[in-house]
Amino acid sequence: MLEDLTPTPSPAPWPTAYPQGYAVVDVETTGLSRDDRIISAAVYRLDARGEVEDHWYTTVNPERDPGPVWIHGLTSDALEGSPLFMDIAEEFASRLADRVLVAHNAVFDWSMIAREYARAEREAPVRQRLCTIALSKELGLPLPNHKLETLAAHYGVVQQRAHHALDDARVLAEAFRPSLHAAARGGVRLPLLECRPLTEWSGSAATGGSARPQIGRQASGGHGNGNSGGYGSYQPTSWRPSRKRPACPYPNPGRYEDGRPLRQGMRVAFSGDTSVERDLLEDRAVEAGLHVATSLSRLTSLLVTNDPDSMTSKVVKARQYGTPVIDEAAFGQLLRDVEPAAQG
Repeated sequence: MLEDLTPTPSPAPWPTAYPQGYAVVDVETTGLSRDDRIISAAVYRLDARGEVEDHWYTTVNPERDPGPVWIHGLTSDALEGSPLFMDIAEEFASRLADRVLVAHNAVFDWSMIAREYARAEREAPVRQRLCTIALSKELGLPLPNHKLETLAAHYGVVQQRAHHALDDARVLAEAFRPSLHAAARGGVRLPLLECRPLTEWSGSAATGGSARPQIGRQASGGHGNGNSGGYGSYQPTSWRPSRKRPACPYPNPGRYEDGRPLRQGMRVAFSGDTSVERDLLEDRAVEAGLHVATSLSRLTSLLVTNDPDSMTSKVVKARQYGTPVIDEAAFGQLLRDVEPAAQG
């Protein structure tokens, strides 16, 4: 019998440009507005090839109403005795230092973390972030939507406690590793983005003094403490169809142009599943001065959808009208710097 002397191909070398370590992060928060707070945080530290080194989890005293208990399960009583963010800032920073922050819809997690460090008059030691939604798109994964549970199911990762920071971080770490290896095999450039820390904080949530703040209590009926745009204004009921928003005070400046910022008054429509709760995403748009449209017309400035190949009525009309279409992650980036309405 002849011996097979065909040389076995060696595996492709690991890309030298890839980062040396990652911090897979998930934070649960009281809401989506700039004054909302982190109430729990988890970090899985991974080595250069995505193998788990260790993990860490903490709850945090948000110094206010904890918000959507029906989503994250953290009641005021459960948070009693939790440290303030300033108390865990150093430990959190040690978990992030010299690593790329990895998160699902990373712009949200990074924004919340940067604000908390600014409130604590410190700077988060993060210089780059990687969004697993963006990585999934770079890899061309056949996902019907961009929810974490969908990415997890694609890789056979079992999610045990959705919206619990530690379990969400674990699930993401387990799903990120095969994504990272697929990218390395294919020579895919990782979609790394710069993190720009805040150097000061002027929001109304900043507190001073030496007295330890108390956790806000949930009001009856699921309502919070009246902070507009945060989770505190939501109820876990079927109230959405009857919900009315105030009219947008700004005139419509026209369509969104690729590469340019959003401008107050733009009409934005949403279609399909979003990784952030739809109502919260819409509230964040309203807070930025955008007009949230329930339907799509020739006046619509922008359609936000994670499923551009779907045949929903909004997507079909967007194609007919030539309305620009972007995904949720890109929209989250644009929301950070919305231009004020033109004066006149």
